[in-house]
Amino acid sequence: MEAIQSWVSEHKLTSIGAIWASAIGASLACNTRARTPLKPSLRLIHARMHAQALTLAVLSGAAAYHYYEKNSIKQAEATIPN
Repeated sequence: MEAIQSWVSEHKLTSIGAIWASAIGASLACNTRARTPLKPSLRLIHARMHAQALTLAVLSGAAAYHYYEKNSIKQAEATIPN
């Protein structure tokens, strides 16, 4: 688990882009299998909207994690006596 966390922290944009691309693919696959009467252009728009929502959630989580990590490092430095 730590190896995954370290890789994600080193490659933030790559991991967010991969999540976005996989969300587009998953949404398109779900909409295609559902046999909805939507045009392909509307399916693509909906897939993009789902991927954007997921990406915003991931970005919010990454920001919260970065804030938590930065504060925990500051607290650790403050408790270590010189």
